[in-house]
Amino acid sequence: MKNVRVLDCTLRDGGRIIDCAFPDQEIKEISFKLADAKIDIIEVGFLRDWRKVNYQGNSTFFTDVDQIRPFVNREKKNTLYTAFIDFGMCDIDTLKPYDGTSIDAVRFGFTKKNYDEQYDEVIRWARVIKEKGYKLFVQGVNSLNYTDLELLEVVQMINAIHPYSFGIVDTYGAMYMDDVDRLYGLIDHNMLPDICINFHSHNNYQLSFAFAQEVIKLSGTSNRRIIIDGTLGGMGKVAGNLNTELIVDYLVRKKHYDYEFEDILDMLDDYIYKYSLNHTWGYSTAAMMAGVYKSHPNNIIYLTEKFRLDTKDIGKLLSMIDPATRQRYDYDNIQRLYTEYIADKIDDHEAIAALKERIEGKEVFVMVPGNMLNTCREKIEDYIRQNQPVVISVNFVSDFPSAIAFFGNQKRYTRLQEKRAGRETIISSNVKSDNDTDIVVNYHSLINREYKYFENSTIMLFNLLKRVNPGQIAIAGFDGFSEDVKNNYSDDSFQNDRHISEFAALNDEIGKMFREVVETMSPACRFTFITPSIFA
Repeated sequence: MKNVRVLDCTLRDGGRIIDCAFPDQEIKEISFKLADAKIDIIEVGFLRDWRKVNYQGNSTFFTDVDQIRPFVNREKKNTLYTAFIDFGMCDIDTLKPYDGTSIDAVRFGFTKKNYDEQYDEVIRWARVIKEKGYKLFVQGVNSLNYTDLELLEVVQMINAIHPYSFGIVDTYGAMYMDDVDRLYGLIDHNMLPDICINFHSHNNYQLSFAFAQEVIKLSGTSNRRIIIDGTLGGMGKVAGNLNTELIVDYLVRKKHYDYEFEDILDMLDDYIYKYSLNHTWGYSTAAMMAGVYKSHPNNIIYLTEKFRLDTKDIGKLLSMIDPATRQRYDYDNIQRLYTEYIADKIDDHEAIAALKERIEGKEVFVMVPGNMLNTCREKIEDYIRQNQPVVISVNFVSDFPSAIAFFGNQKRYTRLQEKRAGRETIISSNVKSDNDTDIVVNYHSLINREYKYFENSTIMLFNLLKRVNPGQIAIAGFDGFSEDVKNNYSDDSFQNDRHISEFAALNDEIGKMFREVVETMSPACRFTFITPSIFA
């Protein structure tokens, strides 16, 4: 018995790029020829709500298992046929019982939001599918969305339901190899041994084939049966899927499985090539960013086609969408964010070039407005006098006459208008300038919206320095926030005691963002703390 089986989902997941509009004759031919090539499991399409989908043929969006019957070759006793049901997108109670004439199995997908908010109903749907006589394949959409603890809770539920298989699903093509190893290990060590692990990936990072080989290798340690998903030619939205022909060739060559590889190649020429002429899938920088930002592919398609943006702008816009929201698509929301983004976006190439000419390779002394600026005043003065660095203060104007003032905060900039007179000032483009001499840099290049406190001005300055390549950065006043110290700042005008309940989270995130800066700039740039800091 094969330990590894191939599930071809060309007619379902591959078909999404053409809205599943395959001609009936082609659906039958692809299904039958996959079976002739000895593919183990064939997914014929979706099952959807008949009240929302008007099935009239020439589509793999089905509303009844009877509609799938003509596309199932019942003579192939070793081939399983399945269809995919998304939670909430059909009437599960109208699913007809298994009678041996149509599909053998149902793949049931649900999101973490479904799991969190409708747990009992998710379980009920799974049980209905089993009670109707179908083999149940459970697909927890976007496996990366679960913490390890949450995933273990899902596995506990899976053990109770006892489906035929449970899927690791890389919905947004965002996994790396260590993610695959971690997820497989957690599931394999905690799930009942007779439940298959089904691996479904998207090829945003061009890693799908490598992942498949890794899962096959991992399965050998416990003899767990596994199922690997693929599509002919990797057909699918944006980056597409694992190529069925690649995993088939691998299993034929390395495991001596009996798939008919040349028949698979013929299918690429006969059916898939024509779709590739009018529809693009595979690696692109936009597809890669869909993986980076764990975004629904429709967001990428919309931003590319509607606004014809540069790829870096697509990335910035995606980062503006809440992580949970970007897993869906809301074109009105994207339109609003696009308007907001364009309002703050500037071309700062000349400004960066000027700053680089002045700073590249030199030492920069960053003065953050923590209370240590007062406590260690003498030490700071001695250091600046002896080393003659380029001094930059954050959201205040330093007493050192040659110091540059950086502002990422509109209130601080406006409040210090008089002190800024005659002083060199750098502002991020979200700050509205009142002076023609201000150096304005692109706000969106200085922030990482993956963090809640992404607008911390000190981190924004460090991100600016990444762009101009100093040789060394000395830091003073980067104290961190303390609930035990009333005065966290060098100047009373900075006080934010009303946010004291957030200090722990603020310190944690600033620390993470700062470490990312250091890791990125090291070893070309050396960091030195002149005053004590919780971030040192």
